[in-house]
Amino acid sequence: MKDCNQCGKCCIKYGGGDLSATKEEIDLWEIFNPEIFEFVKNDEIWFDPKSGVRLKKCPFLDISPKKSPSSPDLYTCSIYFDRPEDCRHYPSLIAEMIRDECEMIEVIDLDNHKKAQIKLDWLMQGSRPPSSS
Repeated sequence: MKDCNQCGKCCIKYGGGDLSATKEEIDLWEIFNPEIFEFVKNDEIWFDPKSGVRLKKCPFLDISPKKSPSSPDLYTCSIYFDRPEDCRHYPSLIAEMIRDECEMIEVIDLDNHKKAQIKLDWLMQGSRPPSSS
């Protein structure tokens, strides 16, 4: 399994209404991060603060400046340390990564899902709560 290359596929795929935030996260944003909270509506995330319309992508997904014109786009999260748990825990399963065409997957991972899952769990141990690994 490769390290994340910041392709952004996961953020792009799940940024348009497929993510949620906990009530605790939303409450903390309201108090400490109003710039994030303004994109919350009825305890759901990523709505345009002016129109109230659900956004098609996460408003905090940014494209890094390219080092050269032929370089691939690299995506970053402008709220990385305050991102929702849904984001922190992704990816959780090899099958999920395959479905989402995650670029971390290698051919060897496809040959042995169990071994790849162990590697993924190890890589993600700092992002997941202790009960999920």
